[in-house]
Amino acid sequence: MEINLILNGKKIKAQIRPDELLLDFVRAQGCWSVKRGCETANCGLCTVWLDGKPVLSCSTLAARADGRTVTTLEGVAAEAEAFGSYLAEEGAEQCGFCSPGLIMNVLAMERELSNPSEEEIKEYLAGNLCRCTGYMGQLRAIRNYLNRKGGETNGENR
Repeated sequence: MEINLILNGKKIKAQIRPDELLLDFVRAQGCWSVKRGCETANCGLCTVWLDGKPVLSCSTLAARADGRTVTTLEGVAAEAEAFGSYLAEEGAEQCGFCSPGLIMNVLAMERELSNPSEEEIKEYLAGNLCRCTGYMGQLRAIRNYLNRKGGETNGENR
């Protein structure tokens, strides 16, 4: 089966198996940031954007991407690096295995929600699991990142 899509800004024409997962397809294209975690759509490690909306690539067939735009962490590297520095400042990156999926969802949330409350942040990111942290450092990093445009983070100028 042939699909045509845009992957991180590049037009791709590829042959796929009808049962091929989007996770396997993007990794075969060199997008190693997309991680295989639970394979049950419960951990968020495999998050990519399909037409700008986060999807779990471990439970999405590659055929669904035909004629659409797929974005991985590689496609938003500058934004990801900017947010990653906030994670590092809070000591919230730990082993980093879950970071790509978390970052993809934080960047999607930033585009979708305006000035989200802490409860809205928690709800939006509920599917992202991390085995290393207690999430408080991640929440501080997310809040600081989202507040950066106003020049303030927790009351301090950056």
